[in-house]
Amino acid sequence: MSLPNNTQKLPPPSARGSVTVSSARFDSTSSAATQGLTNVRTKIVGNRTGRLADAIVSVVKVGRDLEGTIRSWTAKVSSVVTPLGWSILALVPLAFAFGYGLGWMELVVIAWAGLVLLLVAAVYLVGRSSFTVTLRTAHSRVIVGERAAGSVVIANPTRHRILGATVEVPVGAALAAIAMPSLARGEVFAHDFPVPTARRGVVQIGPVRTVRADPIGLVRRELIWTDAEWMYIHPRTIGVPSTTTGFIRDLEGNPTRQISNSDVSFHALREYVPGDERRYIHWKSTAKTGRYMVRQFEETRRSHLVIALSLATGDYANDDEFELAVSVAGSLGVRAIRDAREVSVVVGERTPDFAKRKVFAVSRLSTLTRSRLLDDLSTIERDESALDVRDIARVVSEQVAGISVAFLICGSRTTPTQLRAASALFPVDVEVVAIVCDPEIVPGYRRVPGLSVLTIGYLEDLQKSLARSAAA
Repeated sequence: MSLPNNTQKLPPPSARGSVTVSSARFDSTSSAATQGLTNVRTKIVGNRTGRLADAIVSVVKVGRDLEGTIRSWTAKVSSVVTPLGWSILALVPLAFAFGYGLGWMELVVIAWAGLVLLLVAAVYLVGRSSFTVTLRTAHSRVIVGERAAGSVVIANPTRHRILGATVEVPVGAALAAIAMPSLARGEVFAHDFPVPTARRGVVQIGPVRTVRADPIGLVRRELIWTDAEWMYIHPRTIGVPSTTTGFIRDLEGNPTRQISNSDVSFHALREYVPGDERRYIHWKSTAKTGRYMVRQFEETRRSHLVIALSLATGDYANDDEFELAVSVAGSLGVRAIRDAREVSVVVGERTPDFAKRKVFAVSRLSTLTRSRLLDDLSTIERDESALDVRDIARVVSEQVAGISVAFLICGSRTTPTQLRAASALFPVDVEVVAIVCDPEIVPGYRRVPGLSVLTIGYLEDLQKSLARSAAA
């Protein structure tokens, strides 16, 4: 009895190690690709792609760039000269011209007075203080709603007294203005200021700047002393039981119903076919039957959770629903990271303003540590042109391999039809769980073929809903 040929057919080189871009299949028809797209280009020319449409879009883009350049130069000049200063600069030469030209002495007096004011204001721009400024924040990461504060420490290392100044610290969209007193040699001044944490996000603190301005307010010179600090306002999360985040195929070693030719969980024997590995030949059965028999195994997997969060504005009725959805995604992701599970947290990409077609792609948030995931969740925002739940499910099902459980997180405007269509895009062995966030609804659970739908009104409802779904 000769051993069978163990030659296995390998895929062509082009197929090995290649990455399939899921958006390629959607580029064939522009009408389907632009359906539902609401970026700037579609608002201007719709789904037209001709030369005239491209020319119109180019003109708008050039106009935007020119506007940005003008604003940049205006901001630089305005950072020194105030609007009142510009008015005086324009008034002084006119007063000199009309005063001396018409012999109107009152205008001449006004012109000289304005000139003196300009010269005095210029004196305030000369020189630079020698003190040192330090910006401190107690914590770089806080949970939304927690109390947070920063502090500014100013010291005088010189031998002479430093006069007082106005110190400004930008805190997000707000501004903390601090009146610094005069400091003698070696004296230190410290001031604490609150940091708003009412909303999830990333707050820029600083840079600390001192303001030098004349008493009239003609000029204003700002000196930057420190770099900016960033404070991450994390979404609120709750503890989720570890037994409910896996649902099926917990840690490695749990067999599935899929049959594999190479694994550790024995299933049955079958007759040899060309391509099978020789090491799995069962020699005792081969001797009894006279035919080569090989072992079959049940495939075992490690749980791979996918948490897909929709950023589409159309999936949410208001900001409260979206913030609840972000907290749900953070709670599930943190629990999976803590349990050392393989987890992918993804959000839909937004389509650029002047793109001709939808961008079918997702962004993966960092799941290396709990803090990194919550940092990324602090930066995301809703967008009109972001992919909805169905498009996210399509991209995830094609780009992410080995999914065990897929969580689809959305708002109340996502219809049951859209959720069923999204779940149908995953393989049949993937457990799909849709979590609908609606603060005005009673928590509930319903099961349809291939999909579990959880509706929650508060973040605390997530624990009970997951436990009920796992039990079912």
